[in-house]
Amino acid sequence: MDFHAALAFSLPIGLGLTALGVGLGLGNAVSSALQSVGRQPDAIGKIMTLMLLGAALIETIIFYVLAFVVFPLVGKI
Repeated sequence: MDFHAALAFSLPIGLGLTALGVGLGLGNAVSSALQSVGRQPDAIGKIMTLMLLGAALIETIIFYVLAFVVFPLVGKI
């Protein structure tokens, strides 16, 4: 197997694993936030603000992978 074939197989697998990790992290964050709101309904503003901030930071991981790993290597396949 040459370099181009290995790259063609590894890029989608790596991107898929990253997306899986982001999805699991986001699901865990939302689940914890909703459980916290269920326990303390008065703190919904603070909890949702922190959850949205955390979700935005979790989502940036996939953009970093696209920008620094996938896009530079796409032309080399």
